[in-house]
Amino acid sequence: MEKRYLSANDFYREKFGEKVIKIALSGGFTCPNRDGSKGVGGCIFCSNAGSGDFAGNRNKSITEQFYEMKEIMDKKWSKGVYMAYFQAFTNTYAPVDVLREKFNEALNIPEVKALSVATRPDCLEDEKINLIRELNEKVYTCVELGLQTSNEETARLINRCFNNACFKSAVERLSGIDVTAHIILGLPGETKTDMLKSVKFAADCGIKGIKLQLLHVLKGTKLAEMYEKEEFKTLSLEEYVDLVVSCIEILPKNVVVHRITGDGKSVDLIAPFYSKNKKRVLNAINREFIIRNTFQGKNHK
Repeated sequence: MEKRYLSANDFYREKFGEKVIKIALSGGFTCPNRDGSKGVGGCIFCSNAGSGDFAGNRNKSITEQFYEMKEIMDKKWSKGVYMAYFQAFTNTYAPVDVLREKFNEALNIPEVKALSVATRPDCLEDEKINLIRELNEKVYTCVELGLQTSNEETARLINRCFNNACFKSAVERLSGIDVTAHIILGLPGETKTDMLKSVKFAADCGIKGIKLQLLHVLKGTKLAEMYEKEEFKTLSLEEYVDLVVSCIEILPKNVVVHRITGDGKSVDLIAPFYSKNKKRVLNAINREFIIRNTFQGKNHK
């Protein structure tokens, strides 16, 4: 089958020679738009786990979390290269000495051969970027940055608490480090044009990877309150499939697509329920690629 895009699986297999298995960890951090330094309540879509619903237990050591999560992941993949993935909350929102200690604890685990740090662009002071460069000299180290949208009005609505210029600056200052941007499709009030602009903005900033995330509504969030008041509607499966394929079509071919769907814990999910069936979503996306390629092929004859 013709490759539709550069997937994370293909990228990592080429880089490491085998599958990369990400072990989601919690560093025990919070976020500046939660603790009052920039805002309170966090982003309106974010769960109480700080988007780390499937990460390790923040009350345990990094090493303990790793082996507990590895045991779970080993049931799915028995062999591969392990990447320590600091996922929950903002993983550079602490003094640099604290970060160094936690990251090095992960890298001291014999099975860990790579590191991924999820954070915000406004929590990347020079000393923290220097630390990331230092770690990258030891093992492959990449950074995930939450952009979500390039629409500044939407950014204020979701309580993001940083502007687009901050994101662009962070990517530039991380030059030489692979940066993956998070984009949410289906944020309240956004049009298809808005979402495509967000993808183009991120690509123009020089990102090396992207995660396209379906907006899903989780219990206990501000977004859930808005949904219950019928202030917005979630995307239908057909709308989401169209958006994902359209977004990928405008990406540079060398940008790695790390995610094309997503959901939260089933017990907390309010909508959309089709997101629980990832195979259905992925199959629908693949069918849309085939349909568009077939149509384009006929038009070129």
